[in-house]
Amino acid sequence: MSEGTMQRRVQRDPRSPRAKRLTRVLVCAVAVPLVAAGCSSDSGSDEGKDKGASASASQSASPSPTVRAAAYKTLPEPCTVLSEKTLDDLAPKAKKGKEGSSDDVSTRGSCSWSSLDNNGVKGSQFRWLNVSLLRFDSDTTRGAGDKLAQEYYDKQVRDAQSAEGAKSTKSEPVDGAGDEATAVRYDLKKEEGTFKQQTVVARVENVVVTLDYNGAGLAGDKTPDADDLMKDAQKAAKEAVASVTKANGTGAAPSASASPSKSASESSSKSPSGSASESASKASSKG
Repeated sequence: MSEGTMQRRVQRDPRSPRAKRLTRVLVCAVAVPLVAAGCSSDSGSDEGKDKGASASASQSASPSPTVRAAAYKTLPEPCTVLSEKTLDDLAPKAKKGKEGSSDDVSTRGSCSWSSLDNNGVKGSQFRWLNVSLLRFDSDTTRGAGDKLAQEYYDKQVRDAQSAEGAKSTKSEPVDGAGDEATAVRYDLKKEEGTFKQQTVVARVENVVVTLDYNGAGLAGDKTPDADDLMKDAQKAAKEAVASVTKANGTGAAPSASASPSKSASESSSKSPSGSASESASKASSKG
């Protein structure tokens, strides 16, 4: 066997030292891309897990929907919201109030008084007085109680201003009757005579008070003065609003106008980090 032939055989022999070196080089060359690919794959997987964990943490940190609590939790008995003196002035011949039906007296109620002062051939003076109370609870879907009450208040005012058959309608704001109040007056002509209608709608926190008061001179008696009726109606409405506030006690609930963000801001200004930095500063000065 020639020397060249033997040398080629040795090179092809996998057991030879040179062949073993070539094998190791090839294995490493192939292994490097695989390792790199493996690292790239693992890195992508970890990144996906991190993103998923971050998203999950963000979702769990999101606050659930909240709405501020309604300020007033109850209503007074509707037939007791006006004093005896007020009733004597507005409905002097009324024997007692007639309470309206309600499926929940804590959220709605009404009472009416009917007065007929019969003067025989000289005619009669008729008065009718009605007080309605409606309280709104806060709801996470519909909103805060005072907001719902304000929407109903606006509707009541519009309804009074657009009453069917009303003539000479006038509206004016009323001071001192809760958070907001409007008085609406108009004339209603009926077979019995001309009725002077006064409606006062007032909102205090999450409660709406609607007071209706009308008067008429019947059987030839003179028509009552609308200004006097309006003055009495406004006085009674303020008294009814005060009864609602009294029924819920002094300081019974937070003000509906208080903003939740203000409380959050105050809380954040008293963060633990501030106390920690103060403690650290005191510790370093002692050292």
